[in-house]
Amino acid sequence: MAAMGEARDFGAVEDDGGLEESSPAQQFMHKLSMRYVQIKDSFAPHTGARWAATGVLFFLYCLRIYMVNGWYIVTYGLGIYILNLGIGFLSPASDPATDGTVLPTAEADEFKPFVRRLPEFKFWHSTTRAIVIAFFLTFFSAFNIPVFWPILVCYFIALFVMTMRRQIQHMIKHQYIPITLGKPKFKGKADSAE
Repeated sequence: MAAMGEARDFGAVEDDGGLEESSPAQQFMHKLSMRYVQIKDSFAPHTGARWAATGVLFFLYCLRIYMVNGWYIVTYGLGIYILNLGIGFLSPASDPATDGTVLPTAEADEFKPFVRRLPEFKFWHSTTRAIVIAFFLTFFSAFNIPVFWPILVCYFIALFVMTMRRQIQHMIKHQYIPITLGKPKFKGKADSAE
């Protein structure tokens, strides 16, 4: 029995405040993770080059699908996923239909920038990662499920048209354009007199 004032140890490990030594595998994974984030962050300012590289990667994926003549379900899944990402990219972060927020429609209104539900960098990163994963899946025959691919193409086109029509109607109804072509230029008093 423990004497008065002594703490009893019921098999508990001594608490070091969360500063226990990590295993070598955890340290390696942490370093690998930090390196991945560092490389990913270094690509952030190079928008055009990022999308060009993703386009080349997508072209190589399409070439692989054409050459092996299969993996249409993987390609269909990739298309649906990228379509879903695209909708998130084109949608505002706060939906005017449910939140009641109104985007500015006149010059007198306060300027509110278009804030996307899915930022461009995350859209690019998720798209690129999905293409790499889909490319990787084409090396495993378990994912080559036989389907009649023209039906998948027709279904994807129909889904794309219906989804984009709904998105465009939402843009028209709430008067917003998700593409910014530069900083807005307002006319001053001197410019409006001309």
